[in-house]
Amino acid sequence: MKNKTLTVWLTFFGGPLGLHRFYLKGFGDLLGWLLPIPTAFGLYGVQRILDYGIDDQWSWVLIPLLGFTIAACALTAIVYGLMTPEKWNARYNPQAPADAAPGQTNWFTVIGIAVSLMVGTAILMASLAFSFQHYFEYQVEEARKISQ
Repeated sequence: MKNKTLTVWLTFFGGPLGLHRFYLKGFGDLLGWLLPIPTAFGLYGVQRILDYGIDDQWSWVLIPLLGFTIAACALTAIVYGLMTPEKWNARYNPQAPADAAPGQTNWFTVIGIAVSLMVGTAILMASLAFSFQHYFEYQVEEARKISQ
């Protein structure tokens, strides 16, 4: 039986690697296998900044992939956590009664939702700020080149 609280925390911590998808749908889930790709590209962007500095243009594209993947997984954790026990059990535990314990919400679920909301929002806003800052700095530099 699939536990909602475990799924919320697994989505928050292991979501960018697709662990929650494997837990819920098994190893045949295509999206579970695709989720590590933008995560790996984002981590490569972080590595490029460490190697080449903050002005590396590829990192401007790659790092937001990591941030958006983490934010999307945090949002998914919130959606899972807010799902009613009846809907959860009907979708992920169809053999169990509608009010079975694995679909119930408890304090660990609520804490997982709150943490996902706070961290996911912070990472999303940081990714947007990083992207826009570097994009506009690039535009200013290109305008300076043209005006000279």
